[in-house]
Amino acid sequence: MGIAEDLQIAEVQLKELITRYEQYFLGLEKREPLKLLEEFERLVRRYTNTSINNTMYKHRYNNLVARFNSYRQHWNRILREIEEGRYSRDRFRADLRAAQRSAPASPDRERPDRSGDRELDRIFNELIEARRSCNLPTDSMDRTQLAATLERQRPQLMQKLGTDEISFRVVVEAGKPKIKAGIKPKKSYE
Repeated sequence: MGIAEDLQIAEVQLKELITRYEQYFLGLEKREPLKLLEEFERLVRRYTNTSINNTMYKHRYNNLVARFNSYRQHWNRILREIEEGRYSRDRFRADLRAAQRSAPASPDRERPDRSGDRELDRIFNELIEARRSCNLPTDSMDRTQLAATLERQRPQLMQKLGTDEISFRVVVEAGKPKIKAGIKPKKSYE
């Protein structure tokens, strides 16, 4: 086989490798495509120390290697984020699993720690009062909808603020009530 055929095979393999890595990062593939990666690297290494006389093939080869190196850095960065638990697609699934594990088994069973419920009640009541003070309707307000909205925004806020100690407060800006997030103040025991 000549360089022309090898370059065609390498281009097809690179496209397949990109697809397989994306599927792996989405969770559709169970394992990283290491075998395909090794085959591609072996094919590329074959021409590493060989001088390619045809300018077109040399350009295609260099372009292919540059694209691969760029993707390789991208994949390594994502793999490192997954290992450290900072990958957003992974974080979403991990947070979802944690929420399912911590949810009560039956609806009639009470959770021992209700501090989160108290804070949600406080925010909900403050929001109702703020809407009333702004002459806005309150009959469409739903506590569970508010809880779902806050929980949906919590991962982004944790990343933005750099902590999981988040507190919410209701403020009125330009005649409209808004919920603002901030870092929970430390309790002093003095």
